[in-house]
Formats: sequence, structure tokens, C-alpha cells
Amino acid sequence: MDGYLTKKAAIKEALPTIFGYIGISVAFGIIGKASGFSTIEVSLMSLIIYAGSVQLTTLNMLIAGSPIASIVLAAFLVNSRVILMSTTVAGYLKQENLKRNILIGTFLTDESFALSMNKINYTNGKLNFTWFNTVNIISYLTWQAGTLLGAILGGFITDPKKLGLDFAIVAMFIGLLYLQVLGDKNLNKILQIIVILISFALTYLLTIVLPANLVVIVVTLIGCSLGMVLKHVFF
Repeated sequence: MDGYLTKKAAIKEALPTIFGYIGISVAFGIIGKASGFSTIEVSLMSLIIYAGSVQLTTLNMLIAGSPIASIVLAAFLVNSRVILMSTTVAGYLKQENLKRNILIGTFLTDESFALSMNKINYTNGKLNFTWFNTVNIISYLTWQAGTLLGAILGGFITDPKKLGLDFAIVAMFIGLLYLQVLGDKNLNKILQIIVILISFALTYLLTIVLPANLVVIVVTLIGCSLGMVLKHVFF
């Protein structure tokens, strides 16, 4: 990464995340087609919903014959973490107008959020619409292409796990986490590692007692709070 907030920089920096998008979107396309949905239906789901976990949840609920109201509520709960991410990102885009901020928030994903949090380590805490929108466009187009490819392949591949596609998104986030720790010059590395380990432990423990869609939100709130306390008390 570098300190430039241009389209060229955004394209270069978004490229590593493409593999993660392709992995999960292709897997979704395959699963959707294998579940009896047409290529058009699977593609429209990605075009309109554009959220991997929500799309898989919606797919399962449609198959189960769940009412629309239940699907909408489940989608909101599963993707409610985006509210936290959008609030964080908005703090770095105060110079942009409301329309641009809404556009950024609408297409914000876990990956583009993580990428932006890495980027601020090289730009003195600055972000702009040009850089962020370019990242979002690349992400959106990649997601659509991956879904279409997966839907086409769905007639030939019945189990995407055999190809390791389900691990692609995990591998991508491990890489982004590594870059975040490596690039952040403002926080003590020991503090970052402690918070990461705490977050891992909380995720494991809370998965046992909480619904999966709430775990990310709860761990985020607890992890951030503990990190803030540790920083001010010990670092």
C-alpha cells in the first residue's frame, strides 16, 4: 500500500481481495444452482442483496419455505454489523457530501472495510470518495462475475468444499489482518496481538451460547472496549 487515494491506487490495492470474493461468490453460485434456483435467480440475488452471509441465509430460508417477513428480519440481523462498520468509515469521510457517503455505505463490505482500515495507516487517517468508490465498484463487479461463474458451474460441481472454495474468504481475512498489524504504526504490536487473541477466544466461546449472526457484533463491541481499556491502562 501507499499514501495515494487515487483510482490507480485503489485498483492495485483491491486486487488481493478479489480472490476472496471469487472464492465465496463462486461457492454461492454453485450452491444456489445446486439448490434448484436458475442462473438468473442466483445472479439477481447477488445483484440485489450483495452480501454473502445474507444470501446464503436467504437461500436456505427460501428452500425451507420461510415467510418473507422472517427472511427480511434475518437478513437485517445477519448484516447488522455493517451499521458499526459504516459508522466507523463515516468518520473518515466527513469532507464528502451525504449522497457520496450513502453510496459508500450501500456498497460497503467486510473486505472493503478491512482494506480501508489498512489504508488509513498510510494516509495519516484520511480516506476519500474516489479511492473508496473504486474499491467498492471492483468488489461489486467481481462478486457478480463470481456468482455467474458459480451458477454456470453449478451443474457440474455439487460440492464446492472439495475445491476449498469455502476457505478462500477465511484465507483472505487472515492476510488482511496480517497487513493491518504490520502497517499500523500507531498501536503497540503487543497490544494488537493481545486484542486479536481475546477476539479469537471470545468468538469461540460466544459461538457456543449465541446465534451466529450476533457473535460478530458482540465480539466487536467487547473486543473494542477491552482494547481501549488495555491501551489506556497498560500501554
